[in-house]
Amino acid sequence: MAKRDEHISGELCTTCGEEGLTLKDPRWKQKGMVIVATSGVVFAIGLYLELFTPYIWLSQALFLLVVLIAGHGIMRKGMLSLWRRRLDMNFLMTIAAAGAFLIGHGEEGAAVIFLFYIAELLEDYAAERARRSVAELLSLAPETATLKKDGREVVVHVHQVSPDDIVVVKPGDRIPLDGIVVHGTSSVNQAPITGESMPVVKVEGSEVFAGTMNEEGYLEVRVTKRSDETTLSKIIKIVEEAEKEKSPTEAFIDRFARYYTPVVVGLAFLVMSLPPLLWGLPFSEWLYRALVLLVVACPCALAISTPVSMVSGITSAARCGVLIKGGTYLEELRKARVVVFDKTGTLTEGSPGVTDVIALDGYSRDRVLEIAASLEARSKHPLADAIVSRAKEEGIRPVSVSNFRSVTGKGLTAELEGGTFYVGNRSFFNEEKIAFPEKMLEELEEEGKTVVLVGDSRECIGIIALMDRVRPAAFDVINRLKKKGIKTVMLTGDNERVAHAIARRLSLDEYYAELLPEDKVTTIEELLEREEHVVMVGDGVNDAPALARAHVGIAMGAIGSDVAINTADVVLMEDDLTKVSYLIRLSQRTMAVVKQNILASISIKGSFAILAFPGIVTLWLAVAVGDMGLSLAVILNALRIGRVH
Repeated sequence: MAKRDEHISGELCTTCGEEGLTLKDPRWKQKGMVIVATSGVVFAIGLYLELFTPYIWLSQALFLLVVLIAGHGIMRKGMLSLWRRRLDMNFLMTIAAAGAFLIGHGEEGAAVIFLFYIAELLEDYAAERARRSVAELLSLAPETATLKKDGREVVVHVHQVSPDDIVVVKPGDRIPLDGIVVHGTSSVNQAPITGESMPVVKVEGSEVFAGTMNEEGYLEVRVTKRSDETTLSKIIKIVEEAEKEKSPTEAFIDRFARYYTPVVVGLAFLVMSLPPLLWGLPFSEWLYRALVLLVVACPCALAISTPVSMVSGITSAARCGVLIKGGTYLEELRKARVVVFDKTGTLTEGSPGVTDVIALDGYSRDRVLEIAASLEARSKHPLADAIVSRAKEEGIRPVSVSNFRSVTGKGLTAELEGGTFYVGNRSFFNEEKIAFPEKMLEELEEEGKTVVLVGDSRECIGIIALMDRVRPAAFDVINRLKKKGIKTVMLTGDNERVAHAIARRLSLDEYYAELLPEDKVTTIEELLEREEHVVMVGDGVNDAPALARAHVGIAMGAIGSDVAINTADVVLMEDDLTKVSYLIRLSQRTMAVVKQNILASISIKGSFAILAFPGIVTLWLAVAVGDMGLSLAVILNALRIGRVH
């Protein structure tokens, strides 16, 4: 079909005259329905006059009027394609209608144009539905914001708000711009951005995003981005660009259609001319069959089979908080043979957590955790935060300490409740000559855990083991990928022992440890030489070079990260690892639908073309079933892609 009008575009803002993203009012739909209704009434009157009255000349005039009402745009585009020497389906329909009138089948000529116009309108409507879910994001961002200025609240247009301004967001309001909460607490529904089903609690210091819904509390937000720089506006622009970008299959179908149409015209000419010239058969009869062949062979359904499927897949992913930057990447994902994961922040949560609390020498587990948390509460080390957080989770409160001393890189010591206690690593305990169970430490370290010793002045009284926690979803994702025959590989800058422990827990096929960022790129290049298709999953910032080098780079947890959004081919707005296996399923379903659509288009049109030679298929049947019906079936099939979860 001819290129559709875009429904998402940049237009001048009605308030301030600046250009912004808006959703066009689909007036084409209202105009189209008027044309269909008018043409339908005129066509019905024409049929009545032709069949039941002697006013044949008047019926033919009404059929011609139907062509002028419904087909003026079709004929104009058809003639334009002839002028440019790039024949398209509009040209095929134009000459089919003209030929029908020339041989006295005005009703069929009018039917061809009328049904083809309905087919175009239905395709426009169905294709719009495929992208509508993302277009609706536009209506989520408020046009106005309540600005707090000089102790007063002033309602202004979002374009008038600058970074560092304070905006007020009341319960039930949408957040107008990206920013940081400076006052208040509330739960915010971020589903339009991340696809999360549950609201997220926001407190002072939390990041919030334009278009998300403040559900219950009062918030004051310091704006960090202008209205055209927000995460929401970036999402919309990325999806728009992705829908325009052609996948390899789309590009092939376009090239095929470019040569296909002239061939069909040539074949129809031979059908029209050879039987009358060689065998003396009736010219009008074979002209009619040639016209049927032209209509049947119109590559409309074939031309839209791939793009409408790609749009459906890309918009479906966007609803789930996944941005795919083009049909090329959506198509490429199904070919994945190796998925490479960065460890920290991807397979693991990126922060240490307590895995074991072991009490020794008659001390209780709670007492060991209490002593450790009391000393670590004075420390700024990441491990200290993890221990204090674990104690808090278990309802254990730190007690006051005295004579606190910190030995950098080794440990802590302090007095509490009448005794002196120590918390630190093995070298610290060796220096203090405090005995500890060496074998137990080695066993924990073999598992990739970091060990913190807790002791009094005589001996070790407990051991706390910590580890960068593996994401619970990682086990399921790795298992799903392996079932599909996809190799899983981990890259990390961590030491060999930790890398081995994580790889063993997750049953990964390969791992590479102690890598610098440039080493990760080299490793990806080596994998590209050995494997057909390599997908890389990372955090989008430190892993940017490796993500760029892989066939498809997937950035995780990119919400609020411009670097990740700009660098990766696919962006997961949240730290949801399950979206990796979802993407591969989506890619496989999309390409399966593309193949179904292409196969249906070729087989049905081929069958109709064969039936056109003996005259079994009529012109109106060719349009109603072989063009309009088939095109609609192709689009409805593509819309099924949205059911993938």
